[in-house]
Amino acid sequence: MSPTRTDAADRQRLSRDVILDRALAVADAEGIDAVSVRRLARELGVTPMALYWHFDDKNALLHALGDRLLGGLDLTLDERVPWLQQLRAIVVSLTAVLRAHPSAAALIGSLPDTASENALRAIEAALDILRRAGFSPEEAAHITRQIVRTTTSMVIAEPDTIANPDKPGGGSEAVLRALPPERFPRVIEAAGPLSAPQDPESFYDLVIELILAGIESAAAKRRETA
Repeated sequence: MSPTRTDAADRQRLSRDVILDRALAVADAEGIDAVSVRRLARELGVTPMALYWHFDDKNALLHALGDRLLGGLDLTLDERVPWLQQLRAIVVSLTAVLRAHPSAAALIGSLPDTASENALRAIEAALDILRRAGFSPEEAAHITRQIVRTTTSMVIAEPDTIANPDKPGGGSEAVLRALPPERFPRVIEAAGPLSAPQDPESFYDLVIELILAGIESAAAKRRETA
């Protein structure tokens, strides 16, 4: 289909950044499933064809949106500190970027590495740290992928700040304390924290510590067998 004069005019007043800004706003407000070419065209007041001049299809648009998120990573590393602290800085930055846009967090895990300049920069930084820590290229690649998976899952599973009695682990304290003590002594002693809403900051701090502790333990075992 040949482009019309309207399409040409729309192209002139659009840019990739304008489209991605709107896509991110829609994802933040309604979830990533609400992002579509037709929806964005309607909100931007253009024809869908105008968006296709910038993105081949919806997948290309979503990949570009994931790349946009990764562009917010702080990859400035302090070479004076130990490698684990450098890796921590990347994990903390990635967590902050994803927490700012949780509905789009899943895009990071599905982003083709070779299709994203920002993804390649982040991967290069992580691989370099892990190689300097003594991991092989294969091990470093597996660990980098696992960091992305775990961080993404962590953000998607962020706990509620209000207790919900209907959710597992969110029952009322009185119900938990009334359980048979011979069968559930540990549940009873933890009835208070199990019933209370979990603080998101504590949640993120703990998961990040677990991620890094696992990597540090693997590095130590590798040194022992080297």
